[in-house]
Amino acid sequence: MMMVRRGLLAWISRVVVLLVLLCCVISVLYMLACTPKSDDEQLALPRANSPTGKEGYQAVLQEWEEQHRNYVSSLKRQIAQLKEELQERSEQLRNGQYQASDAAGLGLDRSPPEKTQADLLAFLHSQVDKAEVHAGVKLATEYAAVPFDSFTLQKVYQLETGLTRHPEEKPVRKDKRDELVEAIESALETLNNPAENSPNHRPYTASDFIEGIYRTERDKGTLYELTFKGDHKHEFKRLVLFRPFGPIMKVKKEKLNMANTLINVIVPLAKRVDKFRQFMQNFREMCIEQDGRVHLTVVYFGKEEINEVKGILENTSKAANFRNFTFIQLNGEFSRGKGLDVGARFWKGSNVLLFFCDVDIYFTSEFLNTCRLNTQPGKKVFYPVLFSQYNPGIIYGHHDAVPPLEQQLVIKKETGFWRDFGFGMTCQYRSDFINIGGFDLDIKGWGGEDVHLYRKYLHSNLIVVRTPVRGLFHLWHEKRCVDELSPEQYKMCMQSKAMNEASHGQLGMLVFRHEIEAHLRKQKQKTSSKKT
Repeated sequence: MMMVRRGLLAWISRVVVLLVLLCCVISVLYMLACTPKSDDEQLALPRANSPTGKEGYQAVLQEWEEQHRNYVSSLKRQIAQLKEELQERSEQLRNGQYQASDAAGLGLDRSPPEKTQADLLAFLHSQVDKAEVHAGVKLATEYAAVPFDSFTLQKVYQLETGLTRHPEEKPVRKDKRDELVEAIESALETLNNPAENSPNHRPYTASDFIEGIYRTERDKGTLYELTFKGDHKHEFKRLVLFRPFGPIMKVKKEKLNMANTLINVIVPLAKRVDKFRQFMQNFREMCIEQDGRVHLTVVYFGKEEINEVKGILENTSKAANFRNFTFIQLNGEFSRGKGLDVGARFWKGSNVLLFFCDVDIYFTSEFLNTCRLNTQPGKKVFYPVLFSQYNPGIIYGHHDAVPPLEQQLVIKKETGFWRDFGFGMTCQYRSDFINIGGFDLDIKGWGGEDVHLYRKYLHSNLIVVRTPVRGLFHLWHEKRCVDELSPEQYKMCMQSKAMNEASHGQLGMLVFRHEIEAHLRKQKQKTSSKKT
């Protein structure tokens, strides 16, 4: 019985091997018969028994041309099919966007979605919910905040500079320009939607666009906040858009009226009369003459030079018919945090927008509107990144004279840098400042209190808007490193001083000044020897 089984197994094994070999032979024959001729075979020269040379070439070329036409026709059919599929997919994405907008309360059709539309809708909602669009997200440190970039129709103001990048981008890189243009066009389409406007409303165009801010969270998408001129003076239209790594979608549409939004500019001060005089010139032009919706609070420490400061305030008040200011005098050692805290709490009127400012800051009237537009009580606080000016004596050292201040304030790589490590200039409503607990009054002197406040906002549910702004400048002043500092502190102070003096290239020119002068002398000698 065992022998029969073994014989049967051996016979079955041989049959299987023969069948496998037979299949292999059939496959090889099939491949040889069906394999298309290669290009070399198609374009081979005529053989000896083929038609004569010229006729042979023409026949081969005609045959190749016919095959090429068939191949092109096949590609065209495939392209047409792909276009149809792409159009169907685009329609599905568009329907998904409408469904998402409808669920957000924008009044669009709520037809039951298909499976793919439902999946897309769930994805869009999850991305918007995860991103910092409707509410702030608690962050552990100031380094975790994703800053915004700001932009106009012509320029993008960016923080990621480096040695080879510029604080402003113009011309804007094509892919970024196309992205921002699409966002503006999408906003204009919404603004001009007949269903959301009266029959006689004016059409909005790109010329109505004032400025926008945007930022990308790499795992969620890109948020855009676009501001347009409104229908009346001091009115604006803002659109919030979100691109969740998919179709761009409208989140909300707002009508903003800033006509009655007062800004209380709070300036802590001790001595520095000349700087205060310069500050008041800027304040008079931008706040009093151009904007007209600003209150000034000066918190002065000590009594030294207090009369000079009061005199500057009184002269401005008389010359510009300006009474909307408060002067507070405090004793004791200067504390920036205490000065700002006292100034904010001193206000007795209704909730007011606060702008914490230093005496060596220059701002434009456009910045005041930016301050208003990026704050909202109980919702948003604004931490602009200002542009810090380099030492004019170095920047314009090769000029006959240093130009006037207004001509110096140009955002270029050679004139300054984004002060992305500073958190002192900020706009926030008084109610938010009080609710968050104000400044840490245990911090003395200058610095530290601003970062502490910034961190408290990051740890809250408020949205912290941080972006470079084109209308806020830190004016250069000499930084003194006192002898009382330890060697390590003195070294850090000198490094900070060097960074504020000039750009990397300009400091390099100073380091190699003697070599450059020696080269120029040699060139002059060569030129004079050739003439003789």
